[in-house]
Amino acid sequence: MATATMPFPFPGMNPYLEASFLWREVHSRLIVALANHLGSRLRPKYYAAIETRTYLEDESEGVLVGVPDAIVFAGAQTRQPAPTTMATVMIPQAQPQRVQLVGLIEVKERYLEVRQVKTHAVIAAIELLSFKNKRGDGRVSYLKKRQAILDSRTHLVEIDLLRAHQPMPIVGVDWLSDYRILVSDAAQRPNADLYGFNLCDRLPTFPLPLQPEDVPLAIDLQPLLQTVYDEGNFDLRIDYGEPVPAPPLSEDDRQWIQRCLNPDSTL
Repeated sequence: MATATMPFPFPGMNPYLEASFLWREVHSRLIVALANHLGSRLRPKYYAAIETRTYLEDESEGVLVGVPDAIVFAGAQTRQPAPTTMATVMIPQAQPQRVQLVGLIEVKERYLEVRQVKTHAVIAAIELLSFKNKRGDGRVSYLKKRQAILDSRTHLVEIDLLRAHQPMPIVGVDWLSDYRILVSDAAQRPNADLYGFNLCDRLPTFPLPLQPEDVPLAIDLQPLLQTVYDEGNFDLRIDYGEPVPAPPLSEDDRQWIQRCLNPDSTL
């Protein structure tokens, strides 16, 4: 635990927020912040609806690799065998242990839909990717939903602020960046605009497409992320003396991180 607070120390993404034990809350808070930011700007023709998807995961997902079927309590008591007499045949008996089963927990994940007020038709979907979206069965499920959107007349904005795990499939990428924001205007498919940026870059401002007669809304994520950091008291919860969460940084990025955290240092 950090012993001193620190204002948001980076010009763009804060890689310490990518820790799995923090990201679920960052994800939820940033979706709400984005919905609130859009609220008055979408009036009177549209509104932002916070939607949820639900999935089950075991309690140890993202923490342990190779989760056992049961966890034995330390110091669990066993039943004592019944007294025997000389005439009793000594047959070993298996004794039960007190165990705890790894259960499934219900996880709700938020995303945004921009809807038309009169018809409630979905005009645009805004996805902020999670660890669940980028790996395993969760990735398969997300890619199916993503393709359904791309096959429709709904715009898609896909925000990936996680360096970990394989990026979503995109054709024609010239260089692989740390982070990505994809803006897919339904009228321009299969073409889309990809905003790639790295650890040392400010989060880009991107357009939110609406209906053809409407001017897209410009969304600046940087102040929203910094507000989430402040309101969530993440400065109290991050230990900046610890290494940046996986994946590992290059040596140049590691030194850049240290300069941001210690601006008076000679590094």
